[in-house]
Amino acid sequence: MAYKNFKVETDSDGIALVTWDIPGRSMNVLDETSTNELEAIVKETTADAAVKGVVITSAKEAFCAGADLSMLEGMNQAYAKVFKEQGETAANQMLFEQSRRFSQVLRSIETSGKPWAAAINGLALGGGFEITLCCHYRVAAENPKTRLGLPEVKVGLFPGAGGTQRVPRLVPPQDAMTILLKGDPVTVDKAKALNLIHAIVPAADLIKAAKDWIKGGGKAVAPWDEKGFKLPGGPVFSKAGMMMFPAGNAIYRRETYDNYPAARAIMSCVYEGLQLPIDAALRVESRYFTSVLRSKEAAAMIRSLFLSMQELNKGARRPKDVPPTRVKKIAVIGAGFMGASVGYVSARAGLDVVLIDRDQESADKGKAHAQKVIEEQIKKGRAKPADAEALLARITPTADYAALKDVDLVIEAVFEDRKVKAETFAKAQEYLKPDVIFASNTSTLPITSLAESFKDQGKFVGIHFFSPVEKMMLVEIILGKNTGDVALATALDYVRQIGKTPIVVNDSRGFFANRCVGRYVAEGNEMFLEGVPPAMIENCAKMAGMPVGPLSLSDEVALDLGLKIMKATEADLGPNAINPDQKKLMVEMVEKQGRLGRKNSKGFYDYPEKGKGQKSLWPGLSALQPKQLDPDTLDVEELKQRFLVVQAVEAARTVEDHVITDPREADVGSILGFGFAPFTGGTLSYIDFMGTKKFVELCHKLEAKYGSRFTPPKLLEEMAAKGETFYGRFAPKKAAAA
Repeated sequence: MAYKNFKVETDSDGIALVTWDIPGRSMNVLDETSTNELEAIVKETTADAAVKGVVITSAKEAFCAGADLSMLEGMNQAYAKVFKEQGETAANQMLFEQSRRFSQVLRSIETSGKPWAAAINGLALGGGFEITLCCHYRVAAENPKTRLGLPEVKVGLFPGAGGTQRVPRLVPPQDAMTILLKGDPVTVDKAKALNLIHAIVPAADLIKAAKDWIKGGGKAVAPWDEKGFKLPGGPVFSKAGMMMFPAGNAIYRRETYDNYPAARAIMSCVYEGLQLPIDAALRVESRYFTSVLRSKEAAAMIRSLFLSMQELNKGARRPKDVPPTRVKKIAVIGAGFMGASVGYVSARAGLDVVLIDRDQESADKGKAHAQKVIEEQIKKGRAKPADAEALLARITPTADYAALKDVDLVIEAVFEDRKVKAETFAKAQEYLKPDVIFASNTSTLPITSLAESFKDQGKFVGIHFFSPVEKMMLVEIILGKNTGDVALATALDYVRQIGKTPIVVNDSRGFFANRCVGRYVAEGNEMFLEGVPPAMIENCAKMAGMPVGPLSLSDEVALDLGLKIMKATEADLGPNAINPDQKKLMVEMVEKQGRLGRKNSKGFYDYPEKGKGQKSLWPGLSALQPKQLDPDTLDVEELKQRFLVVQAVEAARTVEDHVITDPREADVGSILGFGFAPFTGGTLSYIDFMGTKKFVELCHKLEAKYGSRFTPPKLLEEMAAKGETFYGRFAPKKAAAA
């Protein structure tokens, strides 16, 4: 039988080689066609007496990148349709049957009576890795870049085709839980050490090794189908089990605050499944999977963290009529912490970098930062000395602006001061070649006004990186009033080159990310001034889903920088643009107490020397509070809501102000840029999934108690009256540039 996505060839020894190769795609993904065809192949090879065993592999560079999550989105749409037409019971049954089908196909491989070997030639993630786990033998090609794992939890799901049952039957419970709950893929060496795979061989010998195992009498029985099978960590109700699960629950709570249904379901699947025979355990997993698939958290996370992010990374906002550009050499003016980090990530991506600063010593310091970062990577085994040598050779530090003459892109990363920036532009312009694009890494100053100091405003754009640049995956591209398409396309192409995710926003003070995160930090200050205990402020923010509390974030950003931005805003927009009480607090902290944040080891927190304990809230904080409230009288749910609502309502204002024109960018930008509660899907998805009407009601309730920062914009009031959503009213254009 001929298949579309697979090729089946049986050799003279009766071993069928099943090669996965979806036409027209660079990677295999688990879609409906692949599932149907794999089911047919299992039936065909099982029924054919001439077939003695099966090897499954891939013709692509990777084995499989995982499930096609748009297929799951389709299943949810089908669920909604059946729910409407036939009711909840019928819809639940339909979703259960559909979602467990792949699990049943994999179980049929395991129980086919024929030995199956997985020849893992490259990356195998999610459902792709689950295919290998149901094979009786797993051999991987030697390749330090190959990663194997189950990352579903990162998009609000969990491995629903046996992953939560087979992994803890192969691997000790603690390691199994780490693999499932963190979702971080592992190298082939680590996978072998964990017993996830049986062997590693040179790539040229991969298929031979898989076939040799079958020829050598490889058993067609999974370990858990053998009589007398023992779990790697012993039974759940054993001494080891009791050390694992209660502690696991505590860690789960600490890490997630019970905001992630998929993570909770993983705990339940493993705990319940390990007490049952494998077939019953797989049924339990399927029931939990069906339940999680219906959750709004899964729908929100799949949309934002998988589908939208993929579309943005493929250039969804790139002007279609500008030919692809490839930046080969960039200049970064300003070799301080931010500029040096931009230089490092650019050199890491293979670009030549000129680092310019006011004198040679300052420029050299910028290069030294790159050296320090790459040396740390070597220590962790993530880079080799040869990588460091090549990377550092690509960075040229200098004080001479004449070095700009042959670069394709200039990124200015000097001090956040209009005058300093204008002087930098003037100095740089005389050396630039005619078609060079000039970008400012300003974090708050409007691009249109900065561009006035630049002679060709069409070639001027904002490229705003987030600190620490090495870790933060988001880059905000800001369009000034006169920014041209070539400048935008070049900025987007450069961001893709360095492996980061871009969002495109229109110009305004603070752009998108800083406007929203500024509200988060300010809300923490408001609570502080109201008398909420500082520890409660921090804990409630984390309970709401934020990665760090607002006081801690203020310290990371630097309190003196926050005060500078406040003063600049006041100078530009007048005294009503800022909160005088918050300014007074910052003046007290910075100018009177000398507390600047993490950078001088004292801010809202005290920071001990490295290796000498953890940071702790400064005991002197309570003396700066006008009053102190009794924590037992405070509404924790309301404190949590305030943190999320104040950011979401600001995001809605950025849509009304035309700063954000595509809801995908607000959602992806809020999660990657400042860690807005990922389980919500981002700032606008938070509103959409709550319902605009309900959200506006909540805004008015908070507005009555706490003031105009919670006032919903007219746009939101109008949307609530019509029952509209952001993704309905501002539906993103789906076409993406290649």
